[in-house]
Amino acid sequence: MDEKTSELRDIFVETTGSETVTEQQAESRGTLTDRDEAAVDERVRELVAAMRERYDFSTDLDDATYARIARGRFEADDDAAIATALAEEREADAGDDGRAGGSDGVPLVDPEAVRDARLDLHLVREADRDTDDASFAYDDLKQLTAEGRSIPECAAALDADPDAVAGYARVARVDLTSTRANDRFRDEFRDLLTDADIEGSHAETAREDGLEEATEDIETDVSL
Repeated sequence: MDEKTSELRDIFVETTGSETVTEQQAESRGTLTDRDEAAVDERVRELVAAMRERYDFSTDLDDATYARIARGRFEADDDAAIATALAEEREADAGDDGRAGGSDGVPLVDPEAVRDARLDLHLVREADRDTDDASFAYDDLKQLTAEGRSIPECAAALDADPDAVAGYARVARVDLTSTRANDRFRDEFRDLLTDADIEGSHAETAREDGLEEATEDIETDVSL
């Protein structure tokens, strides 16, 4: 290994923490940040309150429940799982005396209400945009929605069932509203409630900085 190769290797090891190019850069979640969970919860509730003031929420759920649904977006696989978690938490808070749910164990917040609240918070899942079972493409519907077309007009333009269009039109409106807000609410929820993207961006920045320095060194030593 010559001096330049050794130098480049040292830069790579220093910036990525890996001695091999193929090693998976996967630390356990939370390794880059020590989270103050109380501060995170408070900020999430502040975001919910700010959104409630700015937008019309579609459910009568309180801010605390909206905040828990925001967290559930990143912790649970689907809205049914979030609804179940909410029911379990309420049962625990009620001391298991049955006040948190129906007599047959049905959660007070059903998956449909969870979905409505989640969309109120601009927390769209990719599955919400999946139109594989429909006769149209989501991007086409989103474009028509952006043009101000009504659901019947969208359905006619897409040659699709109006009921099917209506379900996806809500998602399209949320995406458009989020875009007009520069996705700031969606992005802050994500940054507060998961550090996966932070880890990824940190590692990527380290690699880019190291490679940039290496490239500068190489260019400096090249004589034409």
